[in-house]
Amino acid sequence: MRDHDRRVSAAQLANGAETIKKRLRGQKYRLYTRICANIGVYTSGNEVRMGKGKGSFDYWASRVAVSKIIFELKGELHEQIVRDAFRLAANKLPGLYEFVKKGEPPVMGLTKVEEGMTLDDMKRPRAKLPMEVSAARLPAPAP
Repeated sequence: MRDHDRRVSAAQLANGAETIKKRLRGQKYRLYTRICANIGVYTSGNEVRMGKGKGSFDYWASRVAVSKIIFELKGELHEQIVRDAFRLAANKLPGLYEFVKKGEPPVMGLTKVEEGMTLDDMKRPRAKLPMEVSAARLPAPAP
């Protein structure tokens, strides 16, 4: 997942997995689904008044956070074929997705952690202001 958090239904996850399997048919691989639809979604009708309970069960869903890996593939496959399969699956899912290979730099939120960058660098403000610039922004004290 590359943009913001989403709720993905179990049917959408199954659609994505089925699309990958269809594209890679005949190859030797193992597909892992790394998230599970474990949240029940309940709905009531459109013109129903407030109260009267929770509503009836509609479908199963899961919350997918930013930089969460949804599908993982293991096997001796050409990278372009796998990229194409994951692109087709991403078209079936809500949101924006990114293809990640093993060995790429890790991601914190939307930022890739490159060589030499630490967690403290990520938490630090982007630019340190001199004290006089910070003090000039404060309102003048009332007499």
